[in-house]
Amino acid sequence: MPDERDAPAEETTDAEEPPIAYHAPITEWDAEDRPREKLAKHGSQVLSDAELLALIIGSGTRTAEGPVSAVGLGKALGRAFGSLSELARREEGTLTRVRGVGPAKAAKLLAAFEIGRRVEAEHAAEGADERIQVQSPEDVAAAYGPQMRGLKQEVFKIVLLNTANVVEGDYTVSEGGLAASIVEPRAVFQTAVLENAAAVICLHNHPSGNPEPSREDEKITRQLAEAGEVMGIPVHDHLIIAGSGYTSLAERGVL
Repeated sequence: MPDERDAPAEETTDAEEPPIAYHAPITEWDAEDRPREKLAKHGSQVLSDAELLALIIGSGTRTAEGPVSAVGLGKALGRAFGSLSELARREEGTLTRVRGVGPAKAAKLLAAFEIGRRVEAEHAAEGADERIQVQSPEDVAAAYGPQMRGLKQEVFKIVLLNTANVVEGDYTVSEGGLAASIVEPRAVFQTAVLENAAAVICLHNHPSGNPEPSREDEKITRQLAEAGEVMGIPVHDHLIIAGSGYTSLAERGVL
């Protein structure tokens, strides 16, 4: 039955075509085609992205073009945002612009993606208890990406390393965006000096999902590297966490 809590909404301008309308309810499909039955018989890994989204959404709805199944809504979301990672970054107001996705269905999606982020962060925290030795930008991104990629504002962190490049701790320098007046050498290195860090790694997130460094990012990186040389605490890298990826300014040759 259609979910009456989800009133039809206008389709997002990101979608290139209207969602497919399944006029036969899922309950009338062959058992092999129903997402829940497929999962029970073959496991969740055999389901398409649209079918996984359908299980979270739970039910279809009615639009101006007629009834749409939960799988149809899953396909519409896929067309609108392109990938699950892009979908996971969206807020309720954007999700409900897809025709047939109302506040209740959007809330289910937001909750499911938040659970995924928390599980990933817990796994990273479990690994942190084992004292992480970072030997590459990928190691740093694996440790800090899960907790930073879902943040809604920019956060600038410093990771403290010992002489063996083992993470000894981290701390937040600023929140809300980078600026030379906020991320100044004194604020960055004060705790590093007190904790007797042998080296540091800087990292911050781009909530937009764009991993490309700005001119300000590069400028601040060079300033901090110069200050680190003077203080005897080298800056090994500056990572930008964006979506599921990252950019290393050391690899880019900025450091």
